[in-house]
Amino acid sequence: MGRERRFDGFSLSREFSRHIWNCGTQELRHAYEKLQEAVMMWERLKTGIPGLALILTTLVAWSASRAQGPTLQEQLAAQYKVAKMGSDTSGYSIVEQGTLLAIQKGGILGVPYTDQAVLSTKYEGGTVHSPNTFLSKGIGFGMKKFGKEQSTHLFQVGDKVYPSKIDVNVSKDLVALSIVACDTCNKTDPPTYNKAIVVFQFPKGSLGKASAGEVEDTIGQLLSISNDEGQQDQSAQQGGQQGGQQGGQQGGQQAGQGQPAAQEQPQPEPQTIQKGQTPDEVQGALGKPEKIVNLGAKQIYVYKDLKVTFLNGKVSDVQ
Repeated sequence: MGRERRFDGFSLSREFSRHIWNCGTQELRHAYEKLQEAVMMWERLKTGIPGLALILTTLVAWSASRAQGPTLQEQLAAQYKVAKMGSDTSGYSIVEQGTLLAIQKGGILGVPYTDQAVLSTKYEGGTVHSPNTFLSKGIGFGMKKFGKEQSTHLFQVGDKVYPSKIDVNVSKDLVALSIVACDTCNKTDPPTYNKAIVVFQFPKGSLGKASAGEVEDTIGQLLSISNDEGQQDQSAQQGGQQGGQQGGQQGGQQAGQGQPAAQEQPQPEPQTIQKGQTPDEVQGALGKPEKIVNLGAKQIYVYKDLKVTFLNGKVSDVQ
């Protein structure tokens, strides 16, 4: 038997094909050719259907994700701009400020920015749960083996911080917010840029249903958005306006006080032009003339309010 071509249960052998081609009529041959084309087309379609189905499934999933709108992670990132840190030979510093936050409750444990180990502070049910002190001491003991000292810092109510990272884990119903101190706001000198991680724990199964506004309200119970920057800008503007007004008033007073002083100054002696003076003597008394009329032996110096006539280099007339 020759090689067979199958089409949904039909088997087309080479012998059958040869028999049709040699003994069949022209119409039968034409029908057989169409049947062969149909078999080949069907086989091509069967190999392409899985790939086409995968493409359609991907497009449907992508369209569904786009229709759902921004994720909770994206919405929180838009609300809380994270600060960017940089370093040079002098150490770390904040190179781009983020959203300024004010601490509303004590108990957040921080460490210097250069420390690698950071213990998380949990906020759940309106209560701050500081890290385990024994665990903190254990980390400090381990750091001593490497010649380093573990130093911690408890943030105080009113301290200002910036968010440095936001992580949302819907399956575990938690939002982790990393923060770094605003040392210039807190007047910390020398700067340490203490950092901490605050984990906001939500009731089981609630984070996936919560809106971004509800999550932000919970975060705001511990880390509220501060408006100190706006107040500082307003104070600076008010200070500038007040300073300008005071400066204007003082300037006006000084100008008013200066006027009598100017009036009290003695009047300068009047300049005297005498007959027989030379041109140099006249210029020494009156300055350079606006115009000079040269008529040979006769010259005329024209000033704003008088004319001086010279004859043979001597003053002969003044008008």
